[in-house]
Amino acid sequence: MPAADAMRRTEPNRTEPNRTGPGRAGPGGAEGDPMTPALTAVTYVAAALAEIAGCFAMWSWLRSGASGLWLVPGLASLALFAFLLTLVPVEAAGRAYAAYGGVYIAASLGWLWLVEGSRPDRWDMAGAGLCLVGAAIILWAPRGA
Repeated sequence: MPAADAMRRTEPNRTEPNRTGPGRAGPGGAEGDPMTPALTAVTYVAAALAEIAGCFAMWSWLRSGASGLWLVPGLASLALFAFLLTLVPVEAAGRAYAAYGGVYIAASLGWLWLVEGSRPDRWDMAGAGLCLVGAAIILWAPRGA
C-alpha cells in the first residue's frame, strides 16, 4: 500500500462533523442513526406542541392577563422543545430547524382549531400541506456526497 493511501486511511476526514458532542448518544443524534421516518415525525410533532404550549403561556401572561405563574410551565415546555429538536437525525441544526418549520406551521393550525376554536380555512390547509411537503424534502431527500 503506498504511503499516501495509508495516510488517507488514518487521517481524519476534515469534512466530517464532530459526532462526539452532547446528545450524540440519543436515538436520533446523527444521520444514519436508527430513527424511523415515523419516529422523526412524532418527535417533530412533540416539539411543535411543546413550543406552541410554551409560547401560548407567554401570550397568556402578556396579552391575556394570566398569572405570571404561567411562565413556569411555559419555560419548561420551551426547554423540552429545544431538547426534542436535538433528537432529529440530521447532521446540521439549521436543516433540523428548517424542516421543523413546516411541522410547526401545521401544528399551529391544529392549535388554532382545537385550543382556540377557530377552524382553519382551505388556504390555511393548502399552505400547511405545502410546508409539510417542503419539510419532507428537506429531511428525506437523498444527499450527494
